[in-house]
Amino acid sequence: MLAADPAASIAAIAAEAGVDRRTVYRRFASREELLAAIYEARYDAVEQAVANARLRAAPVAVALHRYVEEIIGVNRTWPVELGRLRADEAIRRRRDALIGELDDFLRRATDEGLLRADLPLAWASSLLPQLMHLASQELSELTAAQAADVVVDSFLHGLGTR
Repeated sequence: MLAADPAASIAAIAAEAGVDRRTVYRRFASREELLAAIYEARYDAVEQAVANARLRAAPVAVALHRYVEEIIGVNRTWPVELGRLRADEAIRRRRDALIGELDDFLRRATDEGLLRADLPLAWASSLLPQLMHLASQELSELTAAQAADVVVDSFLHGLGTR
């Protein structure tokens, strides 16, 4: 609901959940506290996805596909507006740590020849999350694994026919 309407009221959220708004307020003192819990849960899921992908240990191609598939699943489960995440200091620290881990993985992918060495790391680091975000939304008829196939192929081979 918050993905469709980030300004949704507690009353609307409660109604959608099939509970009274007082029930929501017993658990969360304010709308901000509810939003913080949602973003915290999303980042818990992202961190678990990164751990499941085994970016440091698994073969690069396997880790890439696993990571993309897991993140697409997270994006579909927690489709919240991401700009707000950058405003929260604790979430920003967690996000920065995850970006660092992904950048280390992309360096490894480049060193092992899976990614082009003539492009800046920042290009791959910016492009991959955008592809995953688009796939989460635009390829909703596909499973997360099928959408990951499309993302990984697009990421590694582009859209050209060479």
